Amino acid sequence: MKTFLFILIVIASGATAGFILGGLNLIFVEPSLDQAIGIENQHMFASGIEKDTPEFRAQYNDYRTWQKSGQVFAGGIFGISIGSLFGIVFALSRNSLPGKIDIKKSLILAGIMWACIYFIPFLKYPANPPTVGDPETVVLRGILYLTFITISGFGAVGFYKLSKKLKTRKFIVVVGYAAFIGIAFVAMPGNPDKITTPMDLVNHFRIMSVFTVSLYWLSLGLIFGSLWNHYKPHKEITSSFN
Repeated sequence: MKTFLFILIVIASGATAGFILGGLNLIFVEPSLDQAIGIENQHMFASGIEKDTPEFRAQYNDYRTWQKSGQVFAGGIFGISIGSLFGIVFALSRNSLPGKIDIKKSLILAGIMWACIYFIPFLKYPANPPTVGDPETVVLRGILYLTFITISGFGAVGFYKLSKKLKTRKFIVVVGYAAFIGIAFVAMPGNPDKITTPMDLVNHFRIMSVFTVSLYWLSLGLIFGSLWNHYKPHKEITSSFN
């Protein structure tokens, strides 16, 4: 393995896919956030916690501008972190992934990881706008979500290893993983907070979140697979003196 080339591919593909995610979030997710925060502000004005003054509006607009300006950069950081995990898993499982070309292998792995560490946990704990939920339960909600990701991710790894032993019974392994996740769904507690924000807004936010994150995984699979297929970091360097 050409380690330096492998690292460059991981960073380039992860960052590029992350920048795409950040840009998509600006277009599709941020409008829902603006609406949700606007509703929260109205609640604060009605309760007397804050006053609807020009000063408050100026500070709020400055804060949201700062948040949005860092959206693409934050997407790049997120992309590199997830891309690093993806690259390691791909390097370890490449020979076992179906497909003759690395782009197909990469897309298949991206689909598997998307399902196991994003979409399945999302079904149990769907994303909500930041203003939805009690601030006092934010740590608990984070722990529950990360715990479910861990259960799903390590469950997938365990059943993948089992599938290698049961080469002719892979269907049984898939059913076993589905049953395992079903038990986890029932055993894990639900979201502790009631949603008071209009569900139309919350559902739109969730749909847009799934859309942008799914495109991130698709972009990561395509870019990583294309770079790997072109530069072939898995091939050892042959000496010209041989």
